[in-house]
Amino acid sequence: MIIVDNALKRREAENRPVLVGMVGAGVQGKAITRTIVNSTPGMRMAAIYNRTIEHAEEAFTDLGIEPVRCETQAELDAAIAAGTPAITTNADFIANAAGLDAFVEATGSMEFAARAVIAAINAGKHIVQVNAELDGTIGPILKKKADERGVVYTAADGDQPGAQMNLVRYVEGIGLKAVLCGNIKGLYDPYRTPATQAGFAAKWGLKAAMVTSFADGTKISFEQAVIANGTGMKVAKRGMIGPDFSGGDPYKPLVPLEETISGFSEYLDHIGDGPGYVDYVMGARPGPGVFVLAKQTDGDQKQAHFLNYYKMGPGPYYCFYAPYHLCHFEVPGSIARAVLFEDPTLAPKAGPSVGIVALAKKDLMPGDLIDEFGGYAAYGMLENIETVRSEELIPIGLAIGCTVNKFIPKDQPLTFADIDRPEGRLIDQLYAEQDAVFFPQPVMQAAE
Repeated sequence: MIIVDNALKRREAENRPVLVGMVGAGVQGKAITRTIVNSTPGMRMAAIYNRTIEHAEEAFTDLGIEPVRCETQAELDAAIAAGTPAITTNADFIANAAGLDAFVEATGSMEFAARAVIAAINAGKHIVQVNAELDGTIGPILKKKADERGVVYTAADGDQPGAQMNLVRYVEGIGLKAVLCGNIKGLYDPYRTPATQAGFAAKWGLKAAMVTSFADGTKISFEQAVIANGTGMKVAKRGMIGPDFSGGDPYKPLVPLEETISGFSEYLDHIGDGPGYVDYVMGARPGPGVFVLAKQTDGDQKQAHFLNYYKMGPGPYYCFYAPYHLCHFEVPGSIARAVLFEDPTLAPKAGPSVGIVALAKKDLMPGDLIDEFGGYAAYGMLENIETVRSEELIPIGLAIGCTVNKFIPKDQPLTFADIDRPEGRLIDQLYAEQDAVFFPQPVMQAAE
């Protein structure tokens, strides 16, 4: 918020607010709207798309605001020009709207979101991504297309990847090298289903499948893929290390985060000049936060002395963490950074360094549908892109909505040959383009 808050206050004083359009009015979309309306001077939620227009309407009426329903592009543009919040069931209207400064993707979908983001990029809108699933699958090619159009493509602050990138930039600013970006997790069970998570979902007003994706490892895989692709980091092994200091006992006291470094030391000691790793830890406190392990690489003993004096310990690894990540509360800051300073919170560094592969959650039979993230059929696991390509593993982001064409035993990774994909999907075309752009040599030729 430093610098950004004052810049937004100036925009408010000048009556030149940053105008935001958003697709998706689910839990996150409504919460982002609430934060912008109630807490972000110098910014306005100008227009919202949702398939069910009543949900878009509720995003405003819950705050005492009456939006106007728009059935044409001209109606939407006129509402924005008049300063009247607008809602629509046509996402292209948001993408092409005159006067909007930023486009927020908050649907959590894949095919629809891909089409919406491409339309917004082509229309010259800055993209703020609140969809780690899309970003973790085809973020690099979307970033390339945004660069070509001269607009910002960025993940949002508040979610774990953006919060980790803030720490990476901080440690680099004080002369250290980030060697591991970490997430703090409370539960991991790849066999959880919407049935097992229904109670928790109902308690918090969330969709059961979404909650399941948190528990079965799919969501954290996407989150860590986004930060990996933004830093060039890798995974130490498929699925990450994930040291568990809880011992499987949910009542065991949480271990201070600094004491969990030992769980990674075997791998960190072999990094050398490599890019480092993304990973997670279980059974640590502060539970909701993120962390970065950093190392001094310049050999300056005086600086090492002062790091120890400032209670960071003797090294060689230093633990930096944020004890929270506040999701929708922090999204407006990323919007402002993109629009006012052309500063992405987190964007792919180049091509993908990792991918999220699909593994069978149960024995799958021919004809079985890979239903959804956090569904009954598959879970996601992080793997280095070289292995993803050499073994022809299909990313779970592409597997969703596809049908299995052979028997797949439980826990086996799915390959492209194992499933039948619907024809004509943009998401498949963009993934193929991403592969061709960043890995121009075919896999077999590259191996030779």
